[in-house]
Amino acid sequence: MALNRVSQLCHDITRLWLQLKMMTDDIMHGEDGPRCAAEIGSELQKQFAILPGGRGMNGSPVMVFPEFPEFSELEEEEFQSVLGYLTSVPSVAASGVGFILVIDRRLDRWAAVRATLLRIAGSFPGNLHLVLVLRPTTLFQRTLSDFLFKFNRDEFKMKVVMLSSVTELHAYIDPGQLTTELGGTQEYCHESWISHRTAIEAFALMVKTTAQTLQAFGTELAETELPNDAEATTNLLHTHTLKKDTMKEDLQVALSQGGRLLDCINEPLQTDPEYSMTHDELENLATVQRLLGQLDETETAFDDFWERHRTKLEQCLQLRHFEQHFREVRAQLDVTSERLSGFSEISVSPAHAEHVLRELGGHEDKACDVLDRALSLSSEGDRLIENSHYAEDSIRPKCSELRGVCEEISATLRSKKNLLLRAMEMHHALEKASQWCEEGIFLLASQPVDRCQSQDGAEAALQELERYLDTAPLHTLADRSAICCQYESVLTTQLRDQVERVFQKQGSVQEMFEKRRISLKKLAAKQTRPVQPVAPRPEVKSPHSSPNQQRKERRYSADNAICKKVESPLHNGSTRHASLSEEEENLAVLRRHVMNELLETERAYVEELLCVLEGYAAEMDNPAMAPLIPSTLLSKKDVLFGNMSEIYQFHKRTFLKELEAYTDYPELVGRCFLERMKDLQIYEAYCQNKPRSESLWRQCSDCAFFQECQKKLEHKLGLDSYLLKPVQRITKYQLLLKELLKYSKGRDGCDDLQEALSSILGILKAVNDSMHLIAITGYEGNLSELGRLLMQGSFSVWTEHKKGHAKVKDLARFKPMQRHLFLHEKALLFCKRREENGEGYEKAPSYSFKHSLSMSAVGITENAKGDNKKFEIWCNSRDEVFIVQAPTQEIKTAWVNEIRKVLTQQLKACRDARQQKNLDSVSLSPTSSSTSISLSPFRSNGQKNQKKQDEKKAELSPTSDANSSSSPKHKGWSKTSLSVDASEENDGYSSGEDPMNSDPEDDGGKKLAPGKYTVVADCEKAGPQELSVKSGDVVQLIREGEDGQWFVRNLRSSKEGWVAAANLLSLISESKSSQSLSSSDGSVSGNLSTSSSCSETYTSYSDIKP
Repeated sequence: MALNRVSQLCHDITRLWLQLKMMTDDIMHGEDGPRCAAEIGSELQKQFAILPGGRGMNGSPVMVFPEFPEFSELEEEEFQSVLGYLTSVPSVAASGVGFILVIDRRLDRWAAVRATLLRIAGSFPGNLHLVLVLRPTTLFQRTLSDFLFKFNRDEFKMKVVMLSSVTELHAYIDPGQLTTELGGTQEYCHESWISHRTAIEAFALMVKTTAQTLQAFGTELAETELPNDAEATTNLLHTHTLKKDTMKEDLQVALSQGGRLLDCINEPLQTDPEYSMTHDELENLATVQRLLGQLDETETAFDDFWERHRTKLEQCLQLRHFEQHFREVRAQLDVTSERLSGFSEISVSPAHAEHVLRELGGHEDKACDVLDRALSLSSEGDRLIENSHYAEDSIRPKCSELRGVCEEISATLRSKKNLLLRAMEMHHALEKASQWCEEGIFLLASQPVDRCQSQDGAEAALQELERYLDTAPLHTLADRSAICCQYESVLTTQLRDQVERVFQKQGSVQEMFEKRRISLKKLAAKQTRPVQPVAPRPEVKSPHSSPNQQRKERRYSADNAICKKVESPLHNGSTRHASLSEEEENLAVLRRHVMNELLETERAYVEELLCVLEGYAAEMDNPAMAPLIPSTLLSKKDVLFGNMSEIYQFHKRTFLKELEAYTDYPELVGRCFLERMKDLQIYEAYCQNKPRSESLWRQCSDCAFFQECQKKLEHKLGLDSYLLKPVQRITKYQLLLKELLKYSKGRDGCDDLQEALSSILGILKAVNDSMHLIAITGYEGNLSELGRLLMQGSFSVWTEHKKGHAKVKDLARFKPMQRHLFLHEKALLFCKRREENGEGYEKAPSYSFKHSLSMSAVGITENAKGDNKKFEIWCNSRDEVFIVQAPTQEIKTAWVNEIRKVLTQQLKACRDARQQKNLDSVSLSPTSSSTSISLSPFRSNGQKNQKKQDEKKAELSPTSDANSSSSPKHKGWSKTSLSVDASEENDGYSSGEDPMNSDPEDDGGKKLAPGKYTVVADCEKAGPQELSVKSGDVVQLIREGEDGQWFVRNLRSSKEGWVAAANLLSLISESKSSQSLSSSDGSVSGNLSTSSSCSETYTSYSDIKP
């Protein structure tokens, strides 16, 4: 239909072109003679013949031959050209009536009149109706012309009338049709006449040229064949559009010129409304108007034709795009269908079924994208058909094919998903039945035999069995054949075996229950005296008390608590919202906005992680991509991606769903963060691996594998940008929590938000600290044994040693060492920072280990002399002092407070341990109840501090667990002490030194040797093979056994047994002496101190608590 319409328009344009050609040919005088006034302009300028536009009584055109003395000298060609042109100007109808020639020869001679008449008679190109001659006016010439005219009349062969005056001329032609030179009233300007004729003819030529161009272009468009590809169609449409624009411009120029010409012809009327146009002027006006009308009609037809042609080309382009997209989508559908057909929905366990279902979900997500694209393309085809596309017969089958394939794939997905769900249902039913059997077996095993011997006990046990059996229909499988029939579609050989085993197990358990019921019924029926046989209880733990079950129960209770917390605002939500003030409403809007951002960014984050794992990580295992993977990347997937998969699983399965539960209650979302704070610590491992990942990425970033993966995913950014997403995400949480906290002041959940924010910041600090911690090199121990990392930073450090040359000491004060300090719960590490070459993470610093201090043996002086940014860390009673200068006073204060907190916590733990041990210990002697026997922590100052310590109240203090190695059976004593030493600075304090950690050369005083000793404190035995002793007993150490035990004989009671070596240090002395400990052969000696375990300065502990 559309093609027929285009053909018809092409015929219309051709017809209009022919009409314009005929009109212009009339104006241009055909193919013979002069075409236009411009070609004979010089001849017309001589004005020997004019056409002023007058008409005779019968409508004949009036041509005037004015006085022209050189008429006889005109060349014949020139004469013929002018007369031929003038006779062609009037219309065909007017020319057919015949011309009236007015020959003005009033000033000439008869000979010239005769010659003029003969020349005209012999060569006038048009029809002659009448020749009017104004004869010469002189007497002689007039008389001569009257006489000779009568004799020569037949010679002229045309009707000639000799006139004596213009008055006689008016008898033949109305004065209104004559110029003023002939006594008429018509104003004639030969120059204007020539100008008008030139303009009209130029316009006619332009119209003719334009018409020819339009006709040629229309023919070209009508004969154009449609291309077979989109690019060629686009180029063709562009080319034709440019040509069309050129045609339109030519048409507009022609119309504009015609309008100006029309205005020029109408100019006399605008100047003088009473002006009467001549017949020639009226014909010129009609001609121009007719040409303009034809141009308008031609333009309209061309516009219509072009619109049809453009529509056809655009539809062709749409068709080519549709066909291209169809081929692409069809190929994707084939790949998806092949992938699904090769996907096995067989599962062997609930966990495997869930895994397979997740895999199917991944395939479904990919298939959904392809299906959406296919259905969208099909809808696009429907729209093309609705818009009357010329290729409807080609588009409709393709749309039907796409819908059919989509439906087939969707049906396959549904079928496989239903089979998997049925398999999961089957697995869960089997698991539920097995669990019921196991719990039933446990119930049978856990019923005490002694309780069942009485009638009441037997009845209670029987009722317990009955209640449990009542739950069987809810948990067990009823009919084997029904089960097989119900799940026939998913029953594999392995599943059938499982079903058989479960039914066998059910039968066995039910048989056991039946036997127990019969026994219990018999016992309940007997009225015998109850007996109490000795029967051990079965060592079977109830599944209800298993750790997994307890965790489930705790989780269940926690989930219920969340539900209650979330539901409670829901029930009274309308009341609460109704009472909100305008400010509260604004805050609520802001909270919802932040919550929406949290959820939207969380969903986008999960999708990005999935995209990376499937688009990059999974492709590393794709055999088709193996040739593109460089050797440096092989088997390095865990290095490149770290634990991103674990992070994705946590956010996809857990965190996102729990966040969505708080969509309407953003102020309560802090609880979600608090409950999942431990899970969020997985980011620490990812950040620790990031330097290795970054280094590997830089080595392989330009490889073809990554470029191909990025191309498939249509990502604008490289993989490195997506590997940074987890780092950016964990930092984003604290910003969103800050915003929520700002808009939730005074609301329920505000405290949870604050705590969640603090915890997230703690994780960020831990991540940052761990990034530094993993860069430590040269430390031979295990950093994890030093406890949690509390702080880290760079400082200037001076060292002082009491032993050594004074010159070295002074030199050290003026040359500080740049050290990076790591403060752990149990130790303080000194490292040297080293910058590495490279870019990005490869430029991260490393730290060379230099020195460490145990926190159980250090003290601090908060204010060092000369600088408020300095403080001192010392040990061994200031034998070794480290002067530390912080970058700022605030950093110094933070470090001093943190160290003080560690030491104070040690003191508190020591006191608590002392109190607990006093409660658990046996009765001590009056002396030992207030003091503790311990080796002095300051050997060089032991006697000096002894007096001070005896004068003050004794306090017992512990050391770090890292320095403790006492026996677990130790009771009633402390093996170390915490000391506060103010020998040099009044504000310094320290944890005590552990005598068990002193230098090796000083350990001789702490060892035991065989010999006789006096017991100074009571100690009860803690086991059947151990020995009890009392204060005053004399014991003999016979031999040392394993695990720090000594075989001891009590000489008073003659009993023997084992005593822990650690106990002996505080229980015995030789000859009742409290000052020395020696063996029978005097090979070992040492000093004992009865001083209090904590020597204090004038600054009490209450003054220095953080």
